[in-house]
Amino acid sequence: MSLYALDHVIAQHAEEAAFLWLLRDGAVVAPHYSLLDLTRLDTRVEAHLDGLCIAGEAGWAACSEQLEYREPGEVFVAAVLALESGEAARIRRVYEVVGAAPETQRGLVSAFGWVDRAWWRGEVRDLLVADSPFWRRLGLAAGSAQRVDPGRSLLAALEASDAALRATALRVAARLGRTDLLPAVQAQLTSDDEAVRFSAAWAATLLGDRGAAPRAAMAFVDADHPRFAAPALRVALRALPPNEGQSWLGHFAGRPQTLRHAVVAGGILGDPVHVPWLLEQMRIAEFARVAGESFTMITGVDLAYEDLEGEWPEGFEAGPTEHPEDDNVALDADEELSWPEAALVADWWGHHQAAFQAGQRYLLGHPLTPEHLRWGLCQGMQRQREAAALERKLLSPGEPLFETRARGNVQQQWLGLHTKNV
Repeated sequence: MSLYALDHVIAQHAEEAAFLWLLRDGAVVAPHYSLLDLTRLDTRVEAHLDGLCIAGEAGWAACSEQLEYREPGEVFVAAVLALESGEAARIRRVYEVVGAAPETQRGLVSAFGWVDRAWWRGEVRDLLVADSPFWRRLGLAAGSAQRVDPGRSLLAALEASDAALRATALRVAARLGRTDLLPAVQAQLTSDDEAVRFSAAWAATLLGDRGAAPRAAMAFVDADHPRFAAPALRVALRALPPNEGQSWLGHFAGRPQTLRHAVVAGGILGDPVHVPWLLEQMRIAEFARVAGESFTMITGVDLAYEDLEGEWPEGFEAGPTEHPEDDNVALDADEELSWPEAALVADWWGHHQAAFQAGQRYLLGHPLTPEHLRWGLCQGMQRQREAAALERKLLSPGEPLFETRARGNVQQQWLGLHTKNV
């Protein structure tokens, strides 16, 4: 093979690894990826990373060159190679790019979560004591990605003057199950900074607060906050008493700007009493697909597998259109969800509703027992798996939050699985 051909192959490894990581970055929150799907995608990423590693200096040169694009995927690939090499110059090169383009930081954090922690202990330790709050935030996030408790650095970050650092520390405390820090987390519920207030409400709820914290989180949903409403809803509604949750659903359903939150809330609450209303929403094109997802969250029925899908409604447009005067540039949030055929779903429900008890919460067709939540983590799709992880965390606030974004093979190890058994 000529030198040119070899360089071309190495460059392809770098490009494909970055592209597949970008695909993975979306897959971890997608409604159509399972743990097995994620594991297979991770295997493809690892194959290209192995090719770059085997190429030695030429592999690093290709990664370093692609860092000029300043994109998260390229940062991820270069960071994995740099961390696994242990070479200070390579790591410094990645840090320089991330420092100049902070929007790429999730690629670096993902790399810390990808490589074996033995490779990066010293690096994270150095980040945690950096002068810059930005790098200390990255250190906290990097350690949290592999369930590494930062110890005193976390305590210091909770008391930092930098709001972004405090917000990160709050979320890390919850992910690690640091219930001993609940009072310090609750103290931030009245912060002047909205990101800190949200993080405190989200974290305190997961750490066991069933009073002020979930209600503070619901305030973000009530205001339809563009950034915090959805994650606040997913956590807080699960922690509130069922009757209060139903009141929130009715409240959201009564306002056009929060109607989508009500549809999502039906699936979160998991009470089959809401199924008839969800069936009605399936007849409204704008909410049909997310109503179908909520129906599946409760019943566990796969709309595609059970032939309960319909066709894209004629004349309906979602996400960006081809009209030059249309200012809507938001992607279709429900792109990968099934289109439910409302009449067929209603017929299915008529034949199966006797198996469900009103007033009982269900996830994927079963009550929320620890055994079933583990099953959901093994067999569910990514959004369903996140729901199972949150429910399990709320049952055991002192345990780490199961990370459904971690490498597939690592998640399998946590669940005691082998690939062939997933």
